[in-house]
Amino acid sequence: MIGTSLQTHNKEKIIPALKEKLSIKNIHAVPQLEKVVINVGLGRAIQDPKVIQVAVEELGKITGQKPVITRAKKAIANFKLRQGMPIGCMVTLRGSQMYEFIERLVHVSLPRVRDFKGISPKGFDKNGNYNLGIKEHLIFPEIDFDKVDKVFGMNITFVTSTDDSVKAKALLTEMGLPFRK
Repeated sequence: MIGTSLQTHNKEKIIPALKEKLSIKNIHAVPQLEKVVINVGLGRAIQDPKVIQVAVEELGKITGQKPVITRAKKAIANFKLRQGMPIGCMVTLRGSQMYEFIERLVHVSLPRVRDFKGISPKGFDKNGNYNLGIKEHLIFPEIDFDKVDKVFGMNITFVTSTDDSVKAKALLTEMGLPFRK
């Protein structure tokens, strides 16, 4: 299994390397990846409710886990949106599934993006988490081009155990995410 190798690699190589690079004395203070959250927002689901089922099915193929349907918290009349309407889906990955997804994202999916020069280093928030936006879900090899009717994007959030964006960037770089220079 691909993800297991990255998980083992994380414990054996990444943590000691980060400890030395960031000059941290306690090994438990080294930043770690806690979870990866993949979110798909589908505004067009208001007109066509079948879009949600297609997105749930395809996100399940991409992640290997069943997505949760997200619903509107508030009603917005201008968008013809009522409270409780399904407007997206999301998956939270942890453990070996998380590492397997990252491995496939870095080594298979991101290189398939046209004119890919690396991911933006500006996606860090004040809590040390990194957000990555993907415009087309077709970059994942699990998706069959011929069966796709509508293309959707997604937001991938890497949640780390640190509050410092510099330490979080060092962790994600060590894990193999190709940041732009």
